[in-house]
Order: sequence, then C-alpha cells, then structure tokens
Amino acid sequence: MKSGTIRQILLLTDGCSNHGEDPSAMAALAREQGITVNVIGILENEAADHRGVQEIDHIAASGGGISQAVYATQLSHTVQMVTRKAMTQTLQGVVNQQLKQIFNSESAIESLPPEKRGEVMEVVDELSETAALEVLILVDTSASMKSKLPTVKEALLDLSLSMNARMGGNMFALYVFPGKESDVERLLDWTPKLESLTSIFSKLSPGGLTPTGPAIREAIAQFKKKKRSFKGWLSQDDEYIEKSI
Repeated sequence: MKSGTIRQILLLTDGCSNHGEDPSAMAALAREQGITVNVIGILENEAADHRGVQEIDHIAASGGGISQAVYATQLSHTVQMVTRKAMTQTLQGVVNQQLKQIFNSESAIESLPPEKRGEVMEVVDELSETAALEVLILVDTSASMKSKLPTVKEALLDLSLSMNARMGGNMFALYVFPGKESDVERLLDWTPKLESLTSIFSKLSPGGLTPTGPAIREAIAQFKKKKRSFKGWLSQDDEYIEKSI
C-alpha cells in the first residue's frame, strides 16, 4: 500500500472578511476540487467578535475542514493539532467512501465491529505519517493582525519542524492577504521547509481590508498550477494511489 497526497488550505485570521467573494462559497469550491480548508481564528481576548467566529466555522464547514478559535499564546500547538487532525479526518473520509463502494451500503468506520474498526484506524494513522502533504497557508495581514504576526511566524516554524518529522513528504506555500498591490500576495513559493519565514515576516506591513474570499480563490488556483493528477483511492491491486484529497 503506497500513500498519496493530502492537500490543505490553512487559513489564519482574526476577523471578518469585508471584501470580495463569499469565503464560504470559495471554501466549498476548494472542497469540490479535493482541497480541505482548515481555519484558525486568532483571538485577542474573550470579547471576540461573534460574527467573526461564526464566519470561521462556516468557512471550515464549507471546506470540509476543521475550525478552531484560539488566543495567540496557544497558536503553535493549535496549528499542529489542526493540521494533523485534518489529515486524519480526510483519510477517514476516503476510507468511508471506499467502504460504501465495497459493501454497496452506507457503511462507515463507526459501523464496523470494534476489532475491525481498530485495524482500519491503524491504517489511517499509518497513512497520516506516510502520505505526502501539501499545505497552502493563508495569513490575514489586515491592520488588527499586526501584534499577532510574530506569534504566527513562530507557530508556522513549529509546524515545519513537526511536519518534517513525518515519513511522508511535505510541501508548503505561504500567501498573505491583503497584499501590497493586490488582494493576495505570495510570500513563499512551494518548498519543503518554512525556515525562510524568519526574514519574510519582518518585512510585512499590516493594514487594509480583509479579502478572505479572494485569498481562498487564489489558493485554489495555485493548487491547479501544480497539475496534480486526480485519481481514485484504490486500484485493482488495492494500492493507495495518489489522490488530491
């Protein structure tokens, strides 16, 4: 059994979108194209904007991903947790799809006998460590994020260290919104490591609107440019073929 590729958009933001397309609609489009959208809402204090938190949840739900609201001090742990949990959730979804095809019913992992369920989850855990991972990170750099960007930088460096300890390959790209001359700006092209963030983040000038929808749309376009094949999960010899999940 060989592993495939898991594709994720990781959105880091602290506020409501106020420019461009509906971000939930863009997240749904990403999901249709095999890209999971995970969202981490970075809060300043307990008096968080309810509408902003609601939007965070809606974007992740539309994108088939996970949402998590945290205080900046908890960010490093949360970024790793959300990324790994989303990988497991994605793989479970693929397994459930295959169970339905094999048994021609609505069977899912949860409906398996405990012993079989344990065996399947062992496979899912193994694939989480061996599958190739592609994460396009979207960072909100609107004015209210200024004090939080140093924490975001440290969290992403920790993510790089954590993910590079896996057996599977990793590729990261980093985009910020709003950009200097457009809604979205690329800071880091696809790379297996995020160490170069150290110099990049110090040059950011937070400010402007929050074009979350356009940022997700651009992320989808960048995955398309990679021209990944979109194949099925199991071949006739039961191998796990690369799939953009």
